[in-house]
Amino acid sequence: MLHTSSVLEITASLPKSPVSNIHHVTTEDDICASLALLKIVHQCNQKQGWTLLIAPDNVPNKAMMDSCSIDTNKLLVIRRKHIVDLKYVLSSALNNGNFAAVIAWTDILSSTELTDMNLPCSDTEIFCFSQAKQPEKCTMSAFIS
Repeated sequence: MLHTSSVLEITASLPKSPVSNIHHVTTEDDICASLALLKIVHQCNQKQGWTLLIAPDNVPNKAMMDSCSIDTNKLLVIRRKHIVDLKYVLSSALNNGNFAAVIAWTDILSSTELTDMNLPCSDTEIFCFSQAKQPEKCTMSAFIS
């Protein structure tokens, strides 16, 4: 069972892009990404406004969010497959004024794509998840000797 005390510790050292409120979150795997997502959503849940999460079908896990005391009534999840124009959705969320944060899950939006969009400045925090490239530990040459 996941203890909320370990999830609720928010580090203030999230790397912040020089452009407005963009945070690039790099994780090693899906488990680390899910834990980082819980931390970020819990942090944003304390602010006034909605949190927009652009994610694939299996994210987020509602049971895990409920166990971490995250108010899912303030979380708006849009599946990536339902978005035709991602830049329009992001711009609309930033201009709306009712969002505390916008979170783009791993492999939905890269850091360079986000920077190239030239999104409007806003008080809304933007979190862009990406997965760290891990060196391949098992190669075919290791099996052929």
